[in-house]
Amino acid sequence: MTDEHRVPWVLGTQLHPEVGPLGRAPEGSRVLMIEAHDFARRKPYHHDKLTLVFAAMRQFRDQLRDRGYAVEYIQADTFREGLATYFEAYPEDTLVAMRSPSYRSGPRMAELVGEVGGDLEVVDNELFVSTRQAFDEWANGDTDSFRHETFYRWMRRESGVLLTDDGNPVGGDWNLDEENQEFPPPEWDSPERHEVEHDATVREVSEWVSAEFETWGDDEAFVWPTTREQALDVLDQFCDQRLPEFGPYQDAMRSEDWAMAHALLSPAINLGLLHPWEAITEIEEAYESREDVPLNSAEGVLRQLLGWREFMRHVYRHAMPELASANQLGATKQLPDLYWSSETEMNCLAETVEDVHERGYAHHIQRLMILANFATLWGVEPDQLNDWFHATYVDAYHWVTTPNVVEMGQYGSGVFATKPYVSSASYVDRMSDYCGDCHYYKTKDTGDRACPFNALYWDFLARNEEQLRSNHRMGLMYSHVDTKRENGDLAEIRDRADELRAMAEAGEL
Repeated sequence: MTDEHRVPWVLGTQLHPEVGPLGRAPEGSRVLMIEAHDFARRKPYHHDKLTLVFAAMRQFRDQLRDRGYAVEYIQADTFREGLATYFEAYPEDTLVAMRSPSYRSGPRMAELVGEVGGDLEVVDNELFVSTRQAFDEWANGDTDSFRHETFYRWMRRESGVLLTDDGNPVGGDWNLDEENQEFPPPEWDSPERHEVEHDATVREVSEWVSAEFETWGDDEAFVWPTTREQALDVLDQFCDQRLPEFGPYQDAMRSEDWAMAHALLSPAINLGLLHPWEAITEIEEAYESREDVPLNSAEGVLRQLLGWREFMRHVYRHAMPELASANQLGATKQLPDLYWSSETEMNCLAETVEDVHERGYAHHIQRLMILANFATLWGVEPDQLNDWFHATYVDAYHWVTTPNVVEMGQYGSGVFATKPYVSSASYVDRMSDYCGDCHYYKTKDTGDRACPFNALYWDFLARNEEQLRSNHRMGLMYSHVDTKRENGDLAEIRDRADELRAMAEAGEL
């Protein structure tokens, strides 16, 4: 078989011209892209998520054609239909595709190609920093390897990122998270965010998505980059203006300030418009060459890119398929309607859901300590919250939401989380300004207008006592549960939790 019959198949989350089979194909080569629509009809995806995927694919197609590639761009209901169309025209070709990080993607792609009589070669996905082989050789079946901090330090040592010449972490500490949990003073203004200018393609796709699919979310304020050039501009602007402020306030939540100083790079990276290593090296260079970039800011964002994102990918592939349906706490509640409507008197939840509704995005602490925290305390079945995140966030794909939501957010499996990440209103009050304008009283557990987070927190601990009391990280909390049980407060708290569930049923929460 000649090279001209080995054709790159570029998936919609692999839109990088210099990576994988496409990066090795000479200009003028044939390239396959399939824009399949059936997935977009399965659930009420956020309008901006569908707009982002389809617009980015079409613009990538046009850019490849401008560079001389012969792009076969097939629009079809399903990948199988698109592949059948392609092999009818080019029966002698062998498609060469990078493996998607989603579970069983390689075998499923091979099945589809085989069903239509074609040939497929699946190669490693090069849009991550670490490889499957390197991780597996390092882990060697050691369950302690499924601890993020252990993995992160290994990645730092292997990559040399933020290391001294003798192999120690710059500044002496591997992790500066304790320096990144401040709330900004009232006079602090978040740094300017790069405003992406969209062309006619994006506007046309946005209108088509609104007309073609049943979507959720605002279709007016689309803010995300859809080309590699735009994504590089967002990265440059983050490093130039936002990175110095990122560190100390990265966990803070402010009303009317959805972006804070966050990088806002995850949608572009998860589409392949940016390689994570490109972002890592530019951020590290900014720290090394400038005095205005503090170490805790650089380390904080690099920990997310080099550590957490890579860790999620490896946990997902090792823990699937069991992780998708994991539910070790036996949660059975339905996801409350307020996650779709934002209709609640709880200001933190209302504002966070509105942020997601408006842009398909809210930052990592809103995800973990507002959305997932409440769902866990409420007792929502983990796969329901996972499905909601997958549908509503522009950067959400099954490989990244499942370990983040089911495990980190809801303690569904125990594959790497060592305790549930839950809290009462005290954390929300410390890290946000939501409580000041809220209908509920942040300091009350029971009684009229007592914050639901408080009663639900203690109710969660009480109903999961058999599984959690022996957890050494939960000892202090269960000493408080004992006190509340002895003085009679716990009975009132659990009555309040029942009352809150009735209020939610009536749409009055």
